[in-house]
Amino acid sequence: MEQNTNYPFCAIVGQEDMKRALILNVINPRIGGVLIRGEKGTAKSTAVRSLADILPERRQAAGCRFSCDPDDASFWCGDCRVNEDVVATGGRMRVVNLPVSATEDRVVGTLDIEFALKKGEKRFEPGILALANRNILYVDEVNLLEDHVVDVLLDAAAMGVNMVEREGVSYSHPSNFVLVGSMNPEEGDLRPQLIDRFGLVVDVCGEDEVEKRAQIIRYRLDFERNPDAFSEKFTQEQISLGEQISKAKKRLGGVMYSDACLEAVAELVVELGVDGHRADITLVKTAMTNAAFMGRGTVTKEDLFVASKLALPHRMRRKPFEEGVIDLESVYEIIGSFSGI
Repeated sequence: MEQNTNYPFCAIVGQEDMKRALILNVINPRIGGVLIRGEKGTAKSTAVRSLADILPERRQAAGCRFSCDPDDASFWCGDCRVNEDVVATGGRMRVVNLPVSATEDRVVGTLDIEFALKKGEKRFEPGILALANRNILYVDEVNLLEDHVVDVLLDAAAMGVNMVEREGVSYSHPSNFVLVGSMNPEEGDLRPQLIDRFGLVVDVCGEDEVEKRAQIIRYRLDFERNPDAFSEKFTQEQISLGEQISKAKKRLGGVMYSDACLEAVAELVVELGVDGHRADITLVKTAMTNAAFMGRGTVTKEDLFVASKLALPHRMRRKPFEEGVIDLESVYEIIGSFSGI
């Protein structure tokens, strides 16, 4: 594995929920992204930036500004669709950073209206959503973004397509990315309506076990002393995790669920008083993805437990700035009462 200066993903101590949420979204971007909330110094940015390093090389269309998948024409951009001979080349998933100061035009891209009117052709200047296609789009301090920009990001993440319309002229391109937002709640919160649209939300805090805190210090100092030597210790673990993720992607389409599974999810969200149906759908998608990651072909109660912990708490809020609290014992009891899962 090629060495780099990123801290190894597998060397992050603790924060298991955060790591699992990130991995599940890489396997299945249709989950809808993950919002990581927590105080400073809890490895939020470190985890996101190191995540791409564990993923193996992928195939992408040579010369395509959207890095289209040459093996999946259903998500090709307009240029690839008219190209009779799409040539494949190797590439890697990367992290695309979206600055807090980004304007809507910088995010979605711009259309040259004057050129379109004079020439009858569309000229599109790609934005961040174009760069993000088939990559990880990371928004640090997402709570400081303008609400309408967050709306645009969430819409594109949900549809996998970015649509730009100006003066009757429109242009669309694939924008299928893993959306990751991080924030420190002390600096302000997102509106509940926006938080609900993130597939998963994880709250992180500093480790309170002395041994783990000591290990974090030891690892960090060793990494700063010699990044290559430190990363080498985790090479095999990183490769193994990357292979597990690749296998999960291939397995995901064949994961099955029972009627009892759907009934358990429905009863769970009703009992917890969760509004709407987004929670139900996201919970099942997450459970299926976790099953694929663990090498299972069918959703189990364990998968539903994992998914509930990540997909439900932030949807139980009733007032702005009110923290969602989930009673895990009730979750275990409700799901455990169903047979056939």
